[in-house]
Amino acid sequence: MRSFIYLLLGLSVIQCKSPKPTEYADFLVGQSVDLLDQPDIKAKITNDTTFVNYADFAKDFDLNIKYATSDNFLKTKVYDCPECYLRFKVVKRLQAAQKDFQRLGYRIQLLDCYRPHSVQKKMWEIYPNAKYVADPSKGSMHNRGIAVDLTLLDKNGVPLDMGTAFDHFGEESAHAYTNLSETVLKNRTTLKSIMEKHGFQSLASEWWHYQLPVTAEDKIANFTWDCTP
Repeated sequence: MRSFIYLLLGLSVIQCKSPKPTEYADFLVGQSVDLLDQPDIKAKITNDTTFVNYADFAKDFDLNIKYATSDNFLKTKVYDCPECYLRFKVVKRLQAAQKDFQRLGYRIQLLDCYRPHSVQKKMWEIYPNAKYVADPSKGSMHNRGIAVDLTLLDKNGVPLDMGTAFDHFGEESAHAYTNLSETVLKNRTTLKSIMEKHGFQSLASEWWHYQLPVTAEDKIANFTWDCTP
């Protein structure tokens, strides 16, 4: 099934095939991983760079993919539907971080995951500032499937106060900015300390962005996902 991303203001359309869960079969050999505690979807994966849908491998998280809505700095929807694809090594570390957050009474809310390179180009056209938007000639960590944008929800499903909205491009979003309430500083510290504990790196200008160190196997990708019901 072909999937389309209708890009900004209808200027262009991208068409390509998305990976299906059945295609993971080529990689299903090796170390056992429990998936959603359901024996029928347990799998074995050895290739840590395989792209997978996070929802197939995790639970107890919230999906709020901003680029599947108009609630982002582009002010327009650029994903057909909200999905979170990541390389498997990111999923494993994110699951480990989630357990630590849950011990504190929180859970992850995912705001963006893998991002097609074609979308990165459109972002750069609108906002060519490398402090906040990666130059597509180099590619972003999102294009490589090793970055996530996220925040935390409390036990009632309410987002913790992080001081700014997602995609707020200003000094207030930076980790070094401290003219914030004690609650905000504590929330940002909680997010950062646990993500870094599990091998993620932060981005100085964005409290919501975390990534794994890039390797030679983390190539820039440009697939889109299947939004067929």
